[in-house]
Formats: sequence, structure tokens, C-alpha cells
Amino acid sequence: MNGITIGQYYNVDSVIHRLDPRVKLFATLVYIVSLFIAKSPAAYVLAFAFLALYIGLSRVSVKYIVRGLKPIVFLLLISVLFNLFLTKGEVVLRIWKLQITREGIVFSAYMGLRLILLIVGASMMTYTTTPNQLTDGLERSFRFLNVIHVPVHEIAMMMSIALRFIPILVEETDKIRKAQMARGADFESGNIIRRVMNMIPLLIPLFISAIRRATDLSMAMEARCYHGGEGRTRLHPLRYHGADRIAYLVILAYLAGMILLRVFGI
Repeated sequence: MNGITIGQYYNVDSVIHRLDPRVKLFATLVYIVSLFIAKSPAAYVLAFAFLALYIGLSRVSVKYIVRGLKPIVFLLLISVLFNLFLTKGEVVLRIWKLQITREGIVFSAYMGLRLILLIVGASMMTYTTTPNQLTDGLERSFRFLNVIHVPVHEIAMMMSIALRFIPILVEETDKIRKAQMARGADFESGNIIRRVMNMIPLLIPLFISAIRRATDLSMAMEARCYHGGEGRTRLHPLRYHGADRIAYLVILAYLAGMILLRVFGI
């Protein structure tokens, strides 16, 4: 549980940390889209280079980022294996009733790389942006939806609270797990059904704790007269600076490069 870093803020001083949150939201959206239009090795090299530059400028520890990938290793293996064995094409190896094709090897390699880049790229948003900045950035970026009565502020607030609760719930889960193990609970032995049943003493206290925290938070917000975003002001209003404009140009240049690689099939 201590290896989960997704959703946590990495507190260092860097160029990326000082950027406007709207710039980082735009960069994250562009990067996610670019990974789905990437179809060639050159495109993935460009995507990797862009992410490496982003990480280098952010000064976020690579070990910290890699540690955050541990929870998704199982999902990654399932995705790779399914594509490896179920993709039709030129057969290069048969294992009983399963077969590995040349197309499956290529597609599963691309899929695994895409998932890793996608999760790391999206995680960089939370590593370099505080929940308050993220809330302000989301609200300012999508405030045009207020015209059609979409509660942008409330949605941004809910997302911010959810991200803030991730490390809290992870810590709470670890405490409950250790407490139950001290009382004789076993979460490791047995078949998969037995292991699922063994998780009940962990999940029930965790749900109760989460509900209690949510109730306390709602009462605290009501006690401070919180009634949504209408008429609220900010201590630090968002303003673009020179570095933000340069960042937009770099992001657009990257997107243009990915589109050109897709169009010309390079």
C-alpha cells in the first residue's frame, strides 16, 4: 500500500510546478490524445522524449514515479497477454491451444508501452499540481460550460476531494490491514475465493472510515458556509506568465509532430 503514489503531490520547486494549472491540464489532455494517434515507433519515441523532458523539468524522482507503477503491473500483464495470445496473424509460436503471432507481439508491445506512458503522463498532473490548484484550473478551463448550467465548480471540487482522499485512504487501509493481521487475520493464503473472503474484515472498516470522513468533511464545509462557487473569490487568482505561453507553444509543437508522423506514416 505504501507504494501507491498516484494522486499525491510531489513537493519540490521546479519550472513545471510553477506553471499555470490550466497549462498542465492542456498538456495532459494533449498527451493522452497523442498516445492514441501514435501508430509508429517514431511516434512512441517522440512521446517518450516529451514525457522524459516533462519529468526532467519537474524534478520529480524517477524512483517515485516507478514506485507508483507497481499497483498497475497486474493490469498491464493482463492487457499484454490478452493481446499477445488473441491477436490473429502470422503464427511464430504455438503453446498447446494458444498461439503467438508476429502481429500480436507488435500490438502487445505497443499496448504495454502506451499504458505505461498514459499512466505516468496522467500522474505527472497530480505530482506537480496541488489539489487547490487543480480545482482552480479545472474550474477556469471549463467555466464556459456554466452557460448550459453545468456545475463546473462542484465537479472540480469533487475531483479535487477525491484526489486528496487517495493517500488518506491508502494510509487508512494500511493501518487497518496491520491491525487485523495483529488479530490473526490472513490476507495471503488460500485460493482466490478465500482471499476475497479474507478481505471483508479489511473492506468493512475501510468503508465505515471513508463514510465517517466524508460526513466530517461535509459538516466542516457547511460550518464554513460553503454554498458552491457562485460569488467566491480566490487568494491566488490564475494569471498566465511568459513561461506558460512558451509551454503552450512546446505542447502545440509536440502535437503537430505527432499528427505529422501519423499522416505521413513515419
